[in-house]
Amino acid sequence: MSHARYQRQVMLEEVGDAGQQKLAQARILIVGAGGLGSSLLPLLAGAGVGFIRLYDNDVVEEHNLHRQNLFTLADIGQPKALCAQRAVAERNPDVVVEAVIKPLLPGNVAEALVDIDLALDAADNFAVTYPLSDACQALGIPLISASVLGRQGYVGGFCGSAPGYRALFPRLPAAAANCNTAGVMGPAVATLGAMQAQMALSVLLELQPSPLGSLINCDFANWHFRKFRFDQAEEPLEPGVPFIDSSMLMEGDCIVELRSEQEAPQSIQAQVLRILPRDLAGWQPPHDRRIVFVCASGIRAAQAAMTLERRGFSQLAIVAANRLDSACGIE
Repeated sequence: MSHARYQRQVMLEEVGDAGQQKLAQARILIVGAGGLGSSLLPLLAGAGVGFIRLYDNDVVEEHNLHRQNLFTLADIGQPKALCAQRAVAERNPDVVVEAVIKPLLPGNVAEALVDIDLALDAADNFAVTYPLSDACQALGIPLISASVLGRQGYVGGFCGSAPGYRALFPRLPAAAANCNTAGVMGPAVATLGAMQAQMALSVLLELQPSPLGSLINCDFANWHFRKFRFDQAEEPLEPGVPFIDSSMLMEGDCIVELRSEQEAPQSIQAQVLRILPRDLAGWQPPHDRRIVFVCASGIRAAQAAMTLERRGFSQLAIVAANRLDSACGIE
C-alpha cells in the first residue's frame, strides 16, 4: 500500500495510519454498477477500501453514458461489473474487486454477504432493497442505501446499530416510477452516490455521529435538503411479505401471475393462475397453500398481498419477475 497515495486522507486526525489500515482491511458489498455505483466505486477505491464484491448483471449501453461516468464508448456491450473491475484496477491496484455478473436475488443474498463488513445498495430497486435490508438486519451488517429519480433522491444508513429499511418503509408504495419512464439527471445521481461513499467511509472508520440511523432527502429541483434521524424507529411487529425468486418456489405454491398475457406471454412457471389485479376481489384463494404473487417490479404483487393480509391470509410471497433477468443500478 502506497502511503503517498493516501497522504491527504491519512493526515486527517480522524483517519490517520490506523484508520487507513481499517479501510485496507474492509470488505464491502456493492449491489449495482449503474449510476450510483459509477460514482461511489471510484471514490471508495480511491480511499483504499481493500475488497469490493460487486453484483451487477447488466451490460453498458449508450444511454448509460450521460450519468455513468465510470464507463466509456469502448465499454458498450460489455458487462458493467467487468468494466467496473477494470476501471478500479486502473485507478488503484491496491483494491480487489470481485465482479459477480448476476443480479442480487432473495435466493443469493446470504451468499453475497458472506465475510462482508458493510453493504451498499446502489440498485435503486425495491426488489433489491427489501431483501438486502432484511438480510443485513438479521446479520448485523450496516447498509447504506440510496435512490434517485429526476432531480430528487435520498441516502440513508440502515441496519447494523440502526433500524432496518422496513422500520421507515414498512410497505412498498402503491406505485413507483423509475428512470426508464421518468428520467434522471446525472449530477443528482453522482451526488447521491458520493454521499453513499462518504457514509460508507464514516461507518468503516467508526466516525461519530454515525450516519447509521440517519436519512438525508435531497431536492435538487428546489434546492432543499433535509436530514432526520430515525434511531428510535420501531421495526414492524409483523415481518413483511417476503420477496422470493424462482429458486425459492415450493411444490404446492399457488402462483398468481398478475400480468396479462400481452404484458408477459411467459410467466415464471408454465402452471400459474392469471388474475389481473382488478379481478382479485372475486377470487377465493386457497387457505392451505402459500400464495405467490408475480408482477414485473413487485409493486402490484405487494398490493395484492396486502389485500389478502387484510382478509387473514399469512402464507404469502412476492416475485418481482423483472429482477430475475434485469439489471442492477440506475438505468
